[in-house]
Amino acid sequence: MDNRINEIRRKISDLRAEMMRVEEAMHDQIRHDLDCTESALRLMALRTEMAALVAEWRAAGGSEPLPTTQERLKTNNRPAQKPKTVHADPFVLRSPQGEAV
Repeated sequence: MDNRINEIRRKISDLRAEMMRVEEAMHDQIRHDLDCTESALRLMALRTEMAALVAEWRAAGGSEPLPTTQERLKTNNRPAQKPKTVHADPFVLRSPQGEAV
């Protein structure tokens, strides 16, 4: 069952990304005073699909809260940095191999 829930979550994530692209295209059309009917209809269809996926996710046993787009953007997904090495005496000149000169 976890695989099914994870698959639905992946679809939801992909759908959110597509919704953001369509919404940006629609805003761009509005800025240029173009007809955005097609983009708006596509966005409404994506929202309907999202609602169906969320209902399917809940029916499959998904109970944790789904993050909003803003919450997803705030998370730090970068790999952890390795700690920098600290030399015992920073004033001692060292060779490129790290030996004291």
